Amino acid sequence: MDDANSTHEHNEDTVEINDPSEPNQKKVKLTSTVWRYFKKLGRAKDGIERAECRGCKAPFRVGSTPGSTGKSYGTSHLHHHKTQCTMLKVHDLGQMFINQEGKMQSRKIDQWTQRGMLAEAIIKHNLPYSFVEYDGIKSSVNYISPDVVMPSRNSCVADVKKAYIREKEKLKRILAKIPNRVILTSDCWTSSNSEGYICLTAQFVDANWRLVCTILNFCRMYPPHTGVELVDTIYDCLKEWGIDKKVFSITLDNATANDSLQNVLKGHLRLQKSLLYDGEFFHVRCSPHILNLIVQEGLKASSDSLFAIRESVKYVKGSDGRMLKFEQRVKEFGIETTLGLRLDVSTRCNSTYLMLESALQYEKAFASLHLVDRNYAYCPTFDQCRRAEKICQFLEPFYETTNLISGSSYPTSNLYFIQIENVKSKLYKLYGHYANKQDVASASSSVLTTSSEDRNEDEDVTATLSEEDSNVLEEDDILVLDS
Repeated sequence: MDDANSTHEHNEDTVEINDPSEPNQKKVKLTSTVWRYFKKLGRAKDGIERAECRGCKAPFRVGSTPGSTGKSYGTSHLHHHKTQCTMLKVHDLGQMFINQEGKMQSRKIDQWTQRGMLAEAIIKHNLPYSFVEYDGIKSSVNYISPDVVMPSRNSCVADVKKAYIREKEKLKRILAKIPNRVILTSDCWTSSNSEGYICLTAQFVDANWRLVCTILNFCRMYPPHTGVELVDTIYDCLKEWGIDKKVFSITLDNATANDSLQNVLKGHLRLQKSLLYDGEFFHVRCSPHILNLIVQEGLKASSDSLFAIRESVKYVKGSDGRMLKFEQRVKEFGIETTLGLRLDVSTRCNSTYLMLESALQYEKAFASLHLVDRNYAYCPTFDQCRRAEKICQFLEPFYETTNLISGSSYPTSNLYFIQIENVKSKLYKLYGHYANKQDVASASSSVLTTSSEDRNEDEDVTATLSEEDSNVLEEDDILVLDS
């Protein structure tokens, strides 16, 4: 006869339920094995004791009713429910074994559960579908349990699609229940192999007041990439997800096609009368993209310094031999930094900042490499490095602001104006610092110019006096000759 403690421990080893959490129960002695799958709730107001299924939580009358003529309910109906309940997974003791901790454990493998876990692993770790057909993986799994049947890669494709459909339906139900609006973000680009893609992202606040950011669509975008074609793809996606009447705004970059996209899409949504304020706030321009355009325009004034550093990083990272020579120079000068050389994307100011931040740490290594490698022709000069340091200081507030307002796990609209003001104040401070230096340099130059002018005037006066003296002497000489 087991007490409640041992019964509960045995239940954890032999029964699986969807919700394992339950309140602590009073210790009582139970004689039937059915109590592994049910827990007593105590007597209700009618005096009848009740028990609850650990799987589906259905209540049942148990024990006996008070009084001399009370009815005894027994446990047969509980045994019957145990075999019918789909929320309970009862393991056959013939398929049990004792694990290393001395507990009973099921040896029988649920193949469908195992396939679902494989599909999740393929999605999470970006594994190829043929992963399940690798001989090493098969041998490893077979050693752990010979009962596991590894599916084929075609079965994995089907399982991944099932997982996608299941999660998609779950997200559809969430979107259908939210009472608020959805904010969209879309971007379209061309990959390195000249294939066009489009991505549509939705942000909304769920029933638990949590900000949710999820990708609704990521697919090929066949040419032409005009505004009308983009609208067809996005509008069909909105109708498929059932949120075409819940859109508040859409955020786009400054591409010309996007201006046409938002005009046509706004027209479609206006016909449904689903836009707030007649779409006055429908189109939102991407602030990080605008900041990037501003910075790129300013960087054109210092293109020579950026070009020298960018080409230097390209040269060093171009081969293992050059990288080895460069590392030797780094050790020679004792440069200690955890930042490796990083090559930027010339159209992204954030990556340019990271490139300068790392490359400036290796200024001496670049100069030394230039002396031992005759093929290295783009070594930045001292003046170019000093100019790059100023550019790096200029880019830092833009880098911090862009990262902050590009977040996806927290609201950013309330941060935009504060961060722009922060960038403005930092730039003004930086400008004032260099303006003061310029004023000091101008003052020093004017002092030197004034001293030079004074010396020139003194020299002119001296020269004039000397000419007058010589003229007087010449006149005296003439008088003497005449006499």
